[in-house]
Amino acid sequence: MKTSEIRQKFLSFFESRAHQIVPSSSLVPGNDPTLLFTNAGMVQFKDVFTGKETRSYNRAVSSQRCVRAGGKHNDLENVGYTARHHTFFEMLGNFSFGDYFKRDAIQFSWELLTRVYGLPAEKLWVTVYQEDDEAFDIWNNEIGVPAERIVRIGDNHGARYASDNFWQMADTGPCGPCSEIFYDHGPEVWGGPPGSPDEDGDRYIEIWNLVFMQFDRAADGTMNPLPRPCVDTGMGLERIAAVLQHVHSNYEIDLFQALIAGAARETACTDLSNNSLKVIADHIRACSFLIVDGVIPGNEGRGYVLRRIIRRALRHGHKLGQTRPFFYRLTADLVAQMGEAYPELATQQSRIEQVLKQEEERFIETLEHGIKILDSALSALSEGQVLDGQTLFTLYDTYGFPVDLTADICREREVEVDLEGFEVAMQRQREQARAAGKFKATADLVYEGVQTRFEGYEKLDIDASVVALYVDGLSVPSIQAGQEATVVLDVTPFYAESGGQVGDSGVLRSDAALFTVNDTQKIQAQVFGHQGELTTGTLSVGDTVAAQVNTRLRQDTIRNHSATHLMHKALRQVLGEHVQQRGSLVDAQKTRFDFAHDSALTSEQVAEVERIVNSEVLANEPVAAQLMSYDEAVEGGAVALFGEKYGDQVRVLDIGFSRELCGGTHVSRTGDIGLFKIISEGGVAAGVRRVEAITGNNAVNWALSTNAMLVNVASALKTQPDAVVSRVTQLQTQLRELERERDQLKDKLASSAGLDLAAKAITLAGGVQLLVADLPGVEARSLRTMVDQLKDKLQTAIVLLSTSADDKISLVGGVSKSLTTQLKAGDLVAHVATQVGGKGGGRPDMAMGGGSDLSALQPALASVQKWVEQRLAN
Repeated sequence: MKTSEIRQKFLSFFESRAHQIVPSSSLVPGNDPTLLFTNAGMVQFKDVFTGKETRSYNRAVSSQRCVRAGGKHNDLENVGYTARHHTFFEMLGNFSFGDYFKRDAIQFSWELLTRVYGLPAEKLWVTVYQEDDEAFDIWNNEIGVPAERIVRIGDNHGARYASDNFWQMADTGPCGPCSEIFYDHGPEVWGGPPGSPDEDGDRYIEIWNLVFMQFDRAADGTMNPLPRPCVDTGMGLERIAAVLQHVHSNYEIDLFQALIAGAARETACTDLSNNSLKVIADHIRACSFLIVDGVIPGNEGRGYVLRRIIRRALRHGHKLGQTRPFFYRLTADLVAQMGEAYPELATQQSRIEQVLKQEEERFIETLEHGIKILDSALSALSEGQVLDGQTLFTLYDTYGFPVDLTADICREREVEVDLEGFEVAMQRQREQARAAGKFKATADLVYEGVQTRFEGYEKLDIDASVVALYVDGLSVPSIQAGQEATVVLDVTPFYAESGGQVGDSGVLRSDAALFTVNDTQKIQAQVFGHQGELTTGTLSVGDTVAAQVNTRLRQDTIRNHSATHLMHKALRQVLGEHVQQRGSLVDAQKTRFDFAHDSALTSEQVAEVERIVNSEVLANEPVAAQLMSYDEAVEGGAVALFGEKYGDQVRVLDIGFSRELCGGTHVSRTGDIGLFKIISEGGVAAGVRRVEAITGNNAVNWALSTNAMLVNVASALKTQPDAVVSRVTQLQTQLRELERERDQLKDKLASSAGLDLAAKAITLAGGVQLLVADLPGVEARSLRTMVDQLKDKLQTAIVLLSTSADDKISLVGGVSKSLTTQLKAGDLVAHVATQVGGKGGGRPDMAMGGGSDLSALQPALASVQKWVEQRLAN
């Protein structure tokens, strides 16, 4: 039974029993910010189980794609070396939301395994939680599993099993006992049944876990029965496929065998059992599906995990001798195997290939150098010794080697790695980066007073009290005119830089002082530092000041910030949902927005983004902000920006058709943005593009100056502004024709001059004609024609011509074919070129070269006759 058939039979079985087939959710969890990736089938139903969300169905079935390669669930180092570890896998699951419970869940599982999949009942073992007599009785009395094949797992097995067969979502909340189903591969395979000392063997393999959410755990540990118990099950598709296809390793199932064959083809490896092929086959699945779900290689978070997986695959390809990009070509093999079940693979195939190829090309350049450094370090170590943390850090920082990739190689050599030393080196780098950072003035301040209350959403002018003053990082009671300082207020209208928006500037006024605020930064999460200089007077802790934001700069900044939200949404509409913010900088002059995308925007795409944003601006819709829980915000469609950290309460901003989580300041209505214009677009890193745009007066001024320039150009071209393009096209055509005629005339002149040169040839022994000439002012492109003509006229001849322009020497040499056995044109040109700091070469009868040392040209040309005579004499 093929893997695709196993998946479909599972879904169809539960669909026939009133379950709603629910498509796999994204690998990037949409409802759990604590998870790096979706790692189980129940993740997309988490809010249903907790009661925060309701669905139109109370029974569901899914085949959920999962990744375990980062955070708490990280199987990466085992992948390729064990039979059942994967970075990517599919979890088959059926779920009941307060509908059926233990009896139906157990009966469904038994019927599917024994009747639909045809597994022998005597080969199946089950476990139940130690105290779950209800499940034991159902298995024993209703299903008919003998008591000796039902194992109770719980506290009586010691600390190791204290939490086995009892599932909980968190320290408090829904929880309940589990029941696992195992398949017995037979006595010829080593291993004991679950709960035995030999349970880690391969004879008894867990294939399905049934979780019975039965209780609500209180903070004091009390277990209260849930009013509507639920069921959550999980069965690894790869594991059940191995059982049904009668193999002991997941890598032997049909799906993996096809991918392994593809990896062997691309690496020219003939040993299909090679572990490196297994690694590559596993990793193409994880990488492709992560890219489908909008993750791109990067240096942090999910992007870094993807980069680690790609680079691990490339290292194993390199280990097999493949030094050129190959990994991306396996995308087609994956689409052939899984494209029917997951159509998004096929629709995004070209994009997956592009992202992978770019990452391959980027890493291959450094892989070989890094491997040499690592090999050199390892050659000095014996088995059991430790590779130092500084070398780990150098490989990571300079050559992009993820630590687990280096550890992977070390494990193969039986060498340990100094992870603590690596962390010390990393911390040292972080401290150095902070020391060199722009915001050092606030980063090191020690402050233990009240938090700053921010009133800048509604007010730009407010009375406040000075609660702290700092000069050169030290707390002081007062400052004098001319001193630079950081001022902390109890309340402020000044926005402190965060979320890409720069800090406000303005003034702090009192009867005795004027402090100019140049920037506002966060000392702590809720403490704002106003950085600047005391212009006049004395300012002391306890003074009352009028805090006034620079209104013009704030207005220009918020126009750009609000436009950024609209542009982000428009980019996703035009380019695709994979577009994710990768950084931004919003100030009064412009908005700079970095986002995940693999290719340059076309002029049509830029124009469409501008059209969409300006349409939203003209709609002049009110902008609304509201506070709500993170889960409620995301469920309501708010975009959480990549890499940002959010608390339990978040600020949700609705601007036109955009809804994002944002703590920044914004316009009141979209019309306040004015005109929106993209002024540049380009790449800043692999898979990351940057757009800069302007709004408001800046955009109006740009439009006015651009129009004035267009009018001036039209006037100079003696046409109307709307006819400039056609007029320029016409002039370009005329110019090309004139250039063609000019070149023809130059060729004629050069030809005439060349023929005149023939009279200057000297006759050598045997009647060979030698002509060596420097032709200042003659274009280099004409030399070849002249050499051909001179050879024809002189018949048995050796010709070398030179010219120079912009300190660059051009050389062309020609030798009659009757002489090429004695002397080659390439050698002739090389003889001169090496003397003038260059090189040359070509056919025996015609060669070209050049150099840059003009002072050596004449002596080099003078040496040709003697050099030629020596060659001919031999």
